[in-house]
Amino acid sequence: MTEEYKKILKEGARKAPFTLKFFKWLKKTKPKDLDIVMGDLHSEVFDEIDCLKCANCCASLGPRITDRDIDKIASHLKRKPSAVVQQYLKIDEDNDYVFTSMPCPFLGTDKYCHIYSSRPKACAEYPHTDRRRFIQLLDLTIKNSTTCPAVCIVIEKLADHYKFKST
Repeated sequence: MTEEYKKILKEGARKAPFTLKFFKWLKKTKPKDLDIVMGDLHSEVFDEIDCLKCANCCASLGPRITDRDIDKIASHLKRKPSAVVQQYLKIDEDNDYVFTSMPCPFLGTDKYCHIYSSRPKACAEYPHTDRRRFIQLLDLTIKNSTTCPAVCIVIEKLADHYKFKST
C-alpha cells in the first residue's frame, strides 16, 4: 500500500467518532437519494483510487466463499471443486468457507488477482459502497473504512454532500 493510502486510512481512523455520529444521523434521517449519491461517489472515488497500489483488502480480509464461488474458481483453475476446497479453503467458526491463509492465495506480488474474472462474489462487491439499500450497510462500511482508503474518501465526500458537521 502506498504511503498516501496509509495516510488516508490513518485519517479515517482519527475521524471515526465523527463517522459514527454521521452514520447515526443517516440511520435517523434515511435520505431518499442516498443510493444514487453513493453510486455517484463510488464511481468518482474509484476513478481516483488505484486498487493495484493498495490491495489491502486482499492482503487482510478473508471473504466468505460460497459453493458457487468454489465452482467458479474450480472452473477457472480447471480443477475439481473438491481440490479447490482441499488446497485453499477451510471452514470458519461461522461454518463458512474462507481461505486457509491470508493474504489471499490468489493475490500476486504485483497485487493482481490471478482469478479476477472468477473471484468470489464478496471480493467482486467489496467495498460495497455502490450497493442498493446502502442504509443497511452502514456498520459494514465503518468496518471497511479500516481497510479500504476509498471507503474513507467516500465517507468524507458523503458527509460533505449532506453538509453534515459534527457538533
